Amino acid sequence: MPMLRRPALERYVQTRFGPTARLLSYGVIGKESSKGEQKRYGYGTPVKLTFRVGRLVQSAVLETMKPGPFGHEHMADRAQAILWDYDSYGRLSHHVKALDVGAFDANQALFSLAEAREFFVLNEWTDGESYHVDLARLAKGGRLRKLDRQRTVALARYLAQIHAKKRRAADLYKRRLRELIGHGECIMGLTDSYPKRCGFITGDLLRTVEEACNQWRWRLRDKVNRLSQVHGDFHPYNVLFRTGADFAVLDRSRGEWGEPADDVTAMTINYLLNSLISRGKLQGSFEILFRLFWDTYVEVSGDKEVTETAAPFFAFRGLVVASPLWYPNLSIDIRRSLFRFIENVLDVPRFEPELVNEYCGL
Repeated sequence: MPMLRRPALERYVQTRFGPTARLLSYGVIGKESSKGEQKRYGYGTPVKLTFRVGRLVQSAVLETMKPGPFGHEHMADRAQAILWDYDSYGRLSHHVKALDVGAFDANQALFSLAEAREFFVLNEWTDGESYHVDLARLAKGGRLRKLDRQRTVALARYLAQIHAKKRRAADLYKRRLRELIGHGECIMGLTDSYPKRCGFITGDLLRTVEEACNQWRWRLRDKVNRLSQVHGDFHPYNVLFRTGADFAVLDRSRGEWGEPADDVTAMTINYLLNSLISRGKLQGSFEILFRLFWDTYVEVSGDKEVTETAAPFFAFRGLVVASPLWYPNLSIDIRRSLFRFIENVLDVPRFEPELVNEYCGL
């Protein structure tokens, strides 16, 4: 919770409203004080500030948001809501005006973000080559190298390592399952992005997939002890290999914690996709790597239950790679195999890696 200190508040008021501004009092509404004491307030507790700018005395309410369920677990959740408040309040008739939007730094100083329009993140540079280059080489008939196996093992071991970090937060696990279905980047966002009709892919088919995934959400929602550290978007374009099996990962997404099956399916669906494109089924080098990844992950993590939670995450990743928006050049036969895979995986209680071609109807 923030520590509100009079000097920090006064510096903030002067920065925002001009050097002549003077803080007169601050505190919980109805309990304001002009004393210079330090006060600690819980996030979500409105604090009234009264200050003078020249001859004008005015008041404002400093509001924060309390961490908690209903989509407010992460700092980014709360930032999103507060930025929306500042952007939207002034556009509604009779609504009180938002005078500023800002943040606390590590030293509890306040600073304004009112001039912000869009946000960015500046990442360090790292050398390397995207893992999709390896898969493209194999899809073109390249020889399966010892290094290909080593890299697959390294990726599976990496996931087992990060997934070993657990967190007790039942509401957060349920939230991540809820977001899997309804988030704009996940299942419903994807189904809404499909054209009205794309060959055999109709609205009825997409609705059936959504409904089956929601049934899986109810099946999984009590497995809260599975909440683990995750990457969140662990596909080949987000892995850069350097020398040998040394690699870096990019662009983790949608939260620090989640269901381990999300990461495992995100990578392994790409072995299936590339094999369907190059061979019409899962076989050869891609079948070897697919099975090697699953076997290594289960052995190192000890997580045999992951095959019982994989189905809706495979559906999500399957909707991505079958999408005419993201993969416009796939043949209708490959899309059909992917949708058979989605439907059949959703229809069984446990995913069996050795049955992939059966799931695809091949």
